[in-house]
Amino acid sequence: MPVDLPLVERTLPSGLRVVVQPDATAPVVAVNLWVRVGSGHEVPGHTGFAHLFEHLMFQGSANVRTGEHFERLMAVGGSANATTALDRTNYFETLPSGALDLALWLESDRHLLLREALDQSTLDTQRSVVVEEKRQRYDNQPYGSAFHRMQAALFPPGHPYHHPTIGSMDDLMAASLEDAHAFHARHYRPDTTVLSLVGDVEPEHALERVEHWFGDWRAPAEPPRTPPEAPLDPLTGDGPRFTSVPDAVPSARVHVAFRAPGEEHPDHLPLAMGMDVVAGLASSRLAARLLRGEESVHGVSGHVMGSAAGVSPGFVVADVAEGHDPRAVALAVVEELGRVAREGVTADDMATVATDSERAWLSSLAHADQRADVLGHFATLRGGAHRAWEWLDDVRSVTAEQVQAAAERWWQPGAFEVLVFEPQEETR
Repeated sequence: MPVDLPLVERTLPSGLRVVVQPDATAPVVAVNLWVRVGSGHEVPGHTGFAHLFEHLMFQGSANVRTGEHFERLMAVGGSANATTALDRTNYFETLPSGALDLALWLESDRHLLLREALDQSTLDTQRSVVVEEKRQRYDNQPYGSAFHRMQAALFPPGHPYHHPTIGSMDDLMAASLEDAHAFHARHYRPDTTVLSLVGDVEPEHALERVEHWFGDWRAPAEPPRTPPEAPLDPLTGDGPRFTSVPDAVPSARVHVAFRAPGEEHPDHLPLAMGMDVVAGLASSRLAARLLRGEESVHGVSGHVMGSAAGVSPGFVVADVAEGHDPRAVALAVVEELGRVAREGVTADDMATVATDSERAWLSSLAHADQRADVLGHFATLRGGAHRAWEWLDDVRSVTAEQVQAAAERWWQPGAFEVLVFEPQEETR
């Protein structure tokens, strides 16, 4: 089933890229901004700023007081949120299409004029919020440190992806107000931003309103900082490396992590499809072997992330059933990944993955807010929003031979770092 929805892409003189995808199915519009700044853009000693700004951007700007962003949107039946990742931060609202100007005004005020309202008190308050968030979501959450540990194991110090997105609390507490202002000026700029509008809007009218609210935005003379292209080869060795993490967790869990190619690398999609065969689907080989066969796990899943700095993290996660050996489970995961490299995948495997990919992809495009996010992703990191409509064709074009070749390069026995979370009684 081809995807061929109407789409307008335009770059304003300032460098701001605007994507409009009209859809009159419902009288709503999704407003989504992708900013090309994530933790991968940070430098040693100044980590955590990308995520900190996800908080600061809701704390008021030149013409919007603290808390007013949410209040205004909720008053018209809208919603808003934001997320931060390795390569980007995004801000998004969904609201009645008649309130489009409200969303564009709120976004333009904080993207252009945040620094006029960002003072020491706001910075101090939001730093404290982030410290508490780290304590609750990572330090005191079962398995909460897993992804951070995988990052540190896969990517060497100095690599853009070595440190966690939430950053170092020491770095954040040492940061000055001038540091915060400089970060916003350096990274929140039109030539690093994509604004996607999806819903009940007429493209030319929508573009005119964007020009009205964002027309005064100017990029600074200094070029934007992009994270260095930092591709890495797979890890090597005689076999997987194990790290035991005794923790207050309800049951043992293994994380089998590996380096994968960047999202634009020709191996990325074949490797991701190979992961679906091994662990990504309910019908996967590991689900058949460990979950329904040996009953040695309560659940198993796998994912190859797509990142922009030439390398991505990939992992398989398995919750180990009581009485079973976590090390044996991890070795079974490594064995099944290696089997793709040695023996390949079948035509039936490829058909199953393609069918599930189509189902999941079309589901992700079903609602305006999700579609706006997908278009922002492709416009920011994949060369253009229009490439989103080509993705299913890309999936269908991958061959079993390409999957095996990618696995041979990335899933050799020494390519894996294994974290084993083991239950430990809390000490009081």
